[in-house]
Amino acid sequence: MASSSSSCSPRKYDVFLSFRGEDTRNNFTSHLFAAFCREKIKTFIDEQLKKGDDIPSALLNAIEESKISVIIFSKGYASSTWCLHELVKILECKKRKGQIVMPVFYNVDPSDVRNQTGSFGDAFVEHENDFRDTPQKVHKWRAALTQASNLCGWDSMKIRTEAELVDEIVKDILKKIHDIPHLGNSEDLVGLDSHIQRNNSLLCVRLPDFQMVRTWSMSGISKTDIAGAIFNQISSQFEGWCFMANVREESKRVELVHLRDQIVSQILGESTVETSILPQCIKKRLQQMNVCIILDKVDKFGHSEYLTGGLSRFGHGSRVIVTTRDKKVLDKYGVDYVYKVEGFNYRESLEIFCYYAFRQNHCPGDLLVLSDNVVDYANGSSLALNVLRSSFYRKSKQHWENALHNPKQISDPDIHDMLKISYDELNYKEKDLFLDIACFFNGEGRDYVKIILNNRYLVHYGLNILAGKAIITISNNKLQMRDLLQEMGQRVVCHESYKDRGKCSSCLWYHEDVYHVRKKNKVS
Repeated sequence: MASSSSSCSPRKYDVFLSFRGEDTRNNFTSHLFAAFCREKIKTFIDEQLKKGDDIPSALLNAIEESKISVIIFSKGYASSTWCLHELVKILECKKRKGQIVMPVFYNVDPSDVRNQTGSFGDAFVEHENDFRDTPQKVHKWRAALTQASNLCGWDSMKIRTEAELVDEIVKDILKKIHDIPHLGNSEDLVGLDSHIQRNNSLLCVRLPDFQMVRTWSMSGISKTDIAGAIFNQISSQFEGWCFMANVREESKRVELVHLRDQIVSQILGESTVETSILPQCIKKRLQQMNVCIILDKVDKFGHSEYLTGGLSRFGHGSRVIVTTRDKKVLDKYGVDYVYKVEGFNYRESLEIFCYYAFRQNHCPGDLLVLSDNVVDYANGSSLALNVLRSSFYRKSKQHWENALHNPKQISDPDIHDMLKISYDELNYKEKDLFLDIACFFNGEGRDYVKIILNNRYLVHYGLNILAGKAIITISNNKLQMRDLLQEMGQRVVCHESYKDRGKCSSCLWYHEDVYHVRKKNKVS
């Protein structure tokens, strides 16, 4: 059984193909590889080796980086010592890493492979002669063939046509890929389990209707990570899939028609002609496919509507996930499911921080209390936890103790720069209201704020905007702003005041600044 550490190691390929080139490269193997490509099963075949690659190490690395190995036993397979080296390595990965291994007996009797008879026996007569000085090597090859022949696989002589054989193999491989747990970078899933489960409960992947789920939160709360982890888990269950990253920035760089055609091309697995209106033949193909699409970081309703084309563009059973930090994008859709990411709880936050800071899933006992300060300061933000970890990783215990007594002293500008994106998108009146809350009204009642600011309509409208962007929450009629957002807002005020003392007189809350302005008579 594979260890937990190995099962979480990165896997670059879905399938590694082991075959005797002279026997099957230009017939069966080429058909199987083409079928894998059509189904977007990422497959390593030795033709992918680049000039200058060290062939043995490149092949061995590819085996290590694959989830499944498919071994095509043909009549000449055992005559290739390199094929036998591959086979030994594949079975080693099966034992050590839990890799799935599936044999294909292509026009050979499985008993010939198992007992090294027939063409396999002829090959070993030569091997035993060539490797008289290293008989243990031949013994290892024999044992590997016997072991592999006893694995569940496919026998070409029991399936009528090669087309049917290829179809059966592809269907089985797709199912096995789906059943394999997510094998991406282990940090992709740290702290995300509960969020992934909630999203999956909304997606109901196995139901035949069309479903769209919108994931909504403020900046820095792992919407993209959650969507990516879900995509890795479910995409292989669909006939086509696409992850469109950062739609907000990509739509500024290129026209939407380019993004739409990228999505269509990825789903169909082929280049499409770029036109403002999709050809009818492509529309019909899309309507017959169940697809999985992620649109990440969408900030305009029109963008997601144009890129997905509404419910009629794709077939039954399709799933679309849209991530955004602006609830207005979601409200216009009406009845679809919305998942608001509330940020990580204490247990999840501590797990994330420990992973990044200690490279383990728990905190050393003597630093637990101090680590609590960072978790409290991050307040559920994965962005803050990930950025802050660089201040502690591989540092001395003395550095930890000095830094953790006051996390604000180590706050990284990257955190505030990311959070400030939401602030920068506000108009000037909304910015003023945000800064007033950051400096004066965090935790105050909504009605009290309306009275103090003396503009009920503007405050009501502005608060709805801020709440819709997840910048504030309103609970029991009180305004609540996360500590990191409040700190970012106060930094904005300090920066503006530094440029022009007294300019932001409505946002003076540090007593030193109030004293300076009053003593120097900077404002009335």
